[in-house]
Amino acid sequence: MAFSRSKKKKEPLNEAELLEYAVNALARKMRTVRDLKRLMRTRVEEGEAGERLMDRVVTRLKELNYLSDTRFAADYTRLRKENEKFGQRRVRQDLVQKGVHKDLIASTLATAYEDVDEVELARAYIARKRMKRPEGEDAKKQAARVMGRLMRAGFSPGTIYKVLRSWEIDVDEIDEPVMDEEA
Repeated sequence: MAFSRSKKKKEPLNEAELLEYAVNALARKMRTVRDLKRLMRTRVEEGEAGERLMDRVVTRLKELNYLSDTRFAADYTRLRKENEKFGQRRVRQDLVQKGVHKDLIASTLATAYEDVDEVELARAYIARKRMKRPEGEDAKKQAARVMGRLMRAGFSPGTIYKVLRSWEIDVDEIDEPVMDEEA
């Protein structure tokens, strides 16, 4: 049985209450300015007055050093690279979806991935996901599946081909990548 949230509109918050609401939201999870504004939008009155109130709260949070898209992008990139072993393309896509500015994304990724060997990162991703070397009758199909997973993980085609060639797989014989549910 699913629980439904009340559809009744909550009373709009004043500036102090909205600041407390925003601080609590940031305490639970790191967020971008856009994400935080999306959350706050449901708690303020509609229109220009609500937008001004959200802008004042965001400015105050930045002054207190609680909110920073630069810090968010750096931390998010570092965590996705070190823990998830994702390639640059995937991290870039995720940051765009979170509303980080494209110039900030470019500089953050350049810094985070400057000393990274993408082939080694792809191998670490393969090891993390416990993917096996394609063998047997359906080796081409298995290789296409591996290729699809590496593409979704954000690795460039050149890197993927290097990994597959190191497994002595003829990449010219591989069909289009098989897209499975698990990424």
